[in-house]
Amino acid sequence: MKRLREIIWRTRRTNASAQARGQVLGLVLLGLVVLLSAGCTVGPKYHPPMVQAPPAYKEAGDWKPAQPNDQNLGGSWWTIFQDPQLDALELQVNVSNQNLKAAEAQYQEARAALRYNRADYYPTVTAGPSATRTLISGNSPTSFTLAGATYNNFVLPFNLSYEADVWGRVRKTVESYREQAQASAADLATVNLSMHADLAVDYFQARSLDAEEQLLQSTVKEYEQALDLNESRFHGGVGSEVEVEQAKTQLQTTRAAAIDVGVLRAQFEHAVAILIGKPPAEFSLPPLPLTAPPPHIPVSVPSELLERRPDIAAAERRVASANAQIGVAKSAYYPLVDLAGSGGFQSGSITTLLSGPSGLWSVGLSAVGTIFDGGRRRALNDQARAAYDYQVAAYRENVLTGFQQVEDNLAAVRILENEAKVQDEAVAAAQRSLDLSITRYKGGVTSYLEVTIAQTAALANEVTQVNILGRRMANTVLLIQALGGGWDRSSLPDRPECCGKLASGSGN
Repeated sequence: MKRLREIIWRTRRTNASAQARGQVLGLVLLGLVVLLSAGCTVGPKYHPPMVQAPPAYKEAGDWKPAQPNDQNLGGSWWTIFQDPQLDALELQVNVSNQNLKAAEAQYQEARAALRYNRADYYPTVTAGPSATRTLISGNSPTSFTLAGATYNNFVLPFNLSYEADVWGRVRKTVESYREQAQASAADLATVNLSMHADLAVDYFQARSLDAEEQLLQSTVKEYEQALDLNESRFHGGVGSEVEVEQAKTQLQTTRAAAIDVGVLRAQFEHAVAILIGKPPAEFSLPPLPLTAPPPHIPVSVPSELLERRPDIAAAERRVASANAQIGVAKSAYYPLVDLAGSGGFQSGSITTLLSGPSGLWSVGLSAVGTIFDGGRRRALNDQARAAYDYQVAAYRENVLTGFQQVEDNLAAVRILENEAKVQDEAVAAAQRSLDLSITRYKGGVTSYLEVTIAQTAALANEVTQVNILGRRMANTVLLIQALGGGWDRSSLPDRPECCGKLASGSGN
């Protein structure tokens, strides 16, 4: 009976000791939960910077306002020009353009940085197993009882470390990187829009030069006939050699101008090749003279531009990121609260390593605060606020630049349309003048010099007419780009760390 009471007493003492350790661990974990639940996020709450948008565009004039059904041009905005050759080229930009691939890589880099910092939400667990065999020296001055002994030591430890986000430092850091990732997504959309717009501008410039070359070549044929006429008149004793040379000069000058067009035409063709990711030697752009006028582009109110331009959205996201960094800097005034724990198994025999008596563990909380740093934290806060002010100013400047670009291209499209109407009348008048001069010359009323002057004026006006059409097409593309190209702010990923590859279409 006495032996039984002794066993019961030892069992109770062992259980009490285990309960005590469990209570300590429970208190530690409870303290951690209380700290986390009572934690607060320091730093200013974010509000988008205020910007003043005019009620309407100054240069719009009597421009037809956009209707709800045609407000968004869509991702494939270039299809509004109804040009199959342009459509085929634009589709190759998303596949092979290297600037777009570089922007995509930067976006993936920003997503990876976000995931890296987001990992601070979770504890870090490490393991370092080891196995040693030790022989104690027979002449050891410290362990006479173990002198000459040999023993094994097998250890399977696990270590846990975790920073309790009491003051929101981790949350603000993740928030900052999330805004940076969204800004990078908007940068990708900006590059996408720019590459597609550059391709359309170069393409229409090449087509405008095709039209100019076609005009010059047809004029060359007319001048060849005029030269034949003058030579016949000269040989017939009616005309003079001077008139023959005047006609020849006019002909050769126009031939040279037609050849010169090829310089710029080749450069635009090479530019298109680079934009679709091909060496110029492997690409050829078939001639296609430009004839049709540009389509009408719907224009919304200026306030909606803030939601439709990816570069403005990127600037605003960087303001939000800088605001979060103020919270990160402010959290440096508060102590860091860390939870550290370790556990595992240790034994002198591998067969008993994972048994109960081989277990070991420890857990604890620590808080580290800075008492004196010579003004470093204050400087860090000042730096964060200055960075925020810089991003706010950059955002507002970006908005103003966006308004300017829309106004510039609205003015260009409107004025060039009016100029085209006047130029059409000038071309018609120059052609009538040329017809009259030819009639007068054939009737012997005037010299061929009058015809030459009329020919020069007619050709110059026709070339100007072609160039105006090319400029109208280019400025229409630039207007679409200034309006955001069909992109919308809702295209930004809410959780960049979770989504896959961002669609690169400008309207996505």
